[in-house]
Amino acid sequence: MAEQPALVAERIVKRFGTLDALNSVDLQVPAGSVLGLLGPNGAGKTTIVRILATLLPADSGRAWVAGFDVVRQAAAVRRVIGLSGQYAAVDAYLTGRENLRMIGRLSGLDRRRSQRRADELLELFDLADAADRIAGTYSGGMRRRLDVAASLVVSPPVLFLDEPTAGLDPRGRAELWALIGELTAQGTTVLLSTQYLEEADRLADAIVVLDHGTVIAEGTAGQLKARVGGDRLELQAPHGQDVRLLAQAMQGLSSAPPTVDAEMGRVVLPVADGAAILPHVAARLAESGLRVSDLALRRPSLDDVFLTLTGQSSETPSGMDTSAVGGRR
Repeated sequence: MAEQPALVAERIVKRFGTLDALNSVDLQVPAGSVLGLLGPNGAGKTTIVRILATLLPADSGRAWVAGFDVVRQAAAVRRVIGLSGQYAAVDAYLTGRENLRMIGRLSGLDRRRSQRRADELLELFDLADAADRIAGTYSGGMRRRLDVAASLVVSPPVLFLDEPTAGLDPRGRAELWALIGELTAQGTTVLLSTQYLEEADRLADAIVVLDHGTVIAEGTAGQLKARVGGDRLELQAPHGQDVRLLAQAMQGLSSAPPTVDAEMGRVVLPVADGAAILPHVAARLAESGLRVSDLALRRPSLDDVFLTLTGQSSETPSGMDTSAVGGRR
């Protein structure tokens, strides 16, 4: 008999006034795997995380975590999950050590076990030297590491990570990636919401792309890249030149229209044979009188998938999470 999925969401709907934050979203995550949630700001990523973590009720639909109904068995769900939200939620008036010990005691660990677990996590997240400093004096990256550490105090079988590496330096990000790999190897299930495409590419067994509260694509990273297909011809417009004119000049060079990233001043064109098309690109540029500051030919990445599917760059800065005050994340 097939193993029961660790996370299941069926036809989840959530509205804030007239705004559809989630529109009939389905998810299924096998135990011991990582599901990456991708999507532009306002796509609904944090909203679905909050519903699955019992922090926000859905308007309709049902969901289960580790076999427990998130509405009827919310207390049981909370006992089997860890959550690191988009913003660090540590107590600024306690030390790092006191924060972790408090979480341990509140989670049912006895005094000795909570102390031992706090010490382990402080070492693991490179916070031992600052363990007895007030958390309010920590840098943003240190507070983020402490918050992720707090979500792991009781070694939960299901872990929700909402942009966990935001604010971390490259070393801290790599260390957290390694830790997530170790956790999943031990059977932990991870729901990872992230803006870093490299992070999803590296960690996620499967990826769901949300846009305007709707699932618009799902599959492995390889499957999603295959949907984009072929080589990617990337043209960078010089400063001050209208990138839309560059896109118009490239029309008809491939079976799919060019994708415009107006914020980055970039045009991306899917091509079957990139080397063969370069002379045609040069001719179009000469005919139009347009210039490019950079031109690159490469294989598709998850960034290309993201941009093609949503029409937005993955590099858009994260905005304030407004899901609790009538907005959508």
